[in-house]
Amino acid sequence: MQAWRVHRNGEPSEVMELEETDRPTPGDGQVLLKVRAADINFPDALLCRGQYQVRPPLPFTPGVEICGETEDGRRVLATPSLPGGGLAEYVVADEASLLPVPDALDDAEAAALHIGYQTGWFGLHRRARLQAGETLLVHAAAGGVGSAAVQLGKAAGATVIGVAGGPEKAAIARDLGCDLVIDRRSEDIVAVVKEATGGRGADVVYDPVGGDAYAKSVKCIAFEGRVVVVGFASGTIPAPGLNHALVKNYSVVGLHWGLYNTKDPAAVRACHDELTKLAEQGAIKPLVSERVPMADAARAVQRVADGTSTGRIVVLPSGGTR
Repeated sequence: MQAWRVHRNGEPSEVMELEETDRPTPGDGQVLLKVRAADINFPDALLCRGQYQVRPPLPFTPGVEICGETEDGRRVLATPSLPGGGLAEYVVADEASLLPVPDALDDAEAAALHIGYQTGWFGLHRRARLQAGETLLVHAAAGGVGSAAVQLGKAAGATVIGVAGGPEKAAIARDLGCDLVIDRRSEDIVAVVKEATGGRGADVVYDPVGGDAYAKSVKCIAFEGRVVVVGFASGTIPAPGLNHALVKNYSVVGLHWGLYNTKDPAAVRACHDELTKLAEQGAIKPLVSERVPMADAARAVQRVADGTSTGRIVVLPSGGTR
């Protein structure tokens, strides 16, 4: 079979190589899956660079989530077992962790449902306790992680303010359903949020960016607001001023969704049930900006690494469009 492999750490476009290799063999409790679609995530870029919290042995195949097909023809969502990631024609995954694909989604959309939307749901509902009528500020609203949070925020009845970089991404965030979009390149985030909320500020901030995005968020956070720290796509990890959190009475909460797989797997399945309902209702639909063939995977991972992509880029190993 074909698989992308990384033999040394570095930039994805430089270290990912498409190779012929043997199909993986399932171990105890595992199943072999044909990859129908593989979603590209920012962690795939970090894996290539050797900067992710998990560092699989070299060589490895990136690809942390897929829509796969079982031997009996069922479509399932899976997180492949590294070092054999999803940018391959076949993968193995733990049978107990497989989740059914919502009928409302095609393969590419399904591949983009699991991690991003689970992260959004746990972040907004379990960690921030977002309530209907509250104001939600979402950074990188046109990206894969941010776009999921926008849709989930709207589904929860929140007023959603999206932050994006440049007119093109701002237009995408607006089409996703944001009630207000801020172009961070030409507008003052703090001033716009305060004006839009009558000086109150945002009740919940969803931040997968870190750096300057975090710094500006805490300047426009509401009384008893919650900042959900999801990641650091900017490359800069903020150093929160706890005295500032004390004086303004807000909370900073972290979210590492992967921990729920080991600490509370039942919650992951319950979340998937909720996401399936929302997908069937049309309330959420992953924003798949591009569907690319296997040969273009390395370039696609590099674009995600560089922050130039919008929504999700999905690799279709078989070349299909479903």
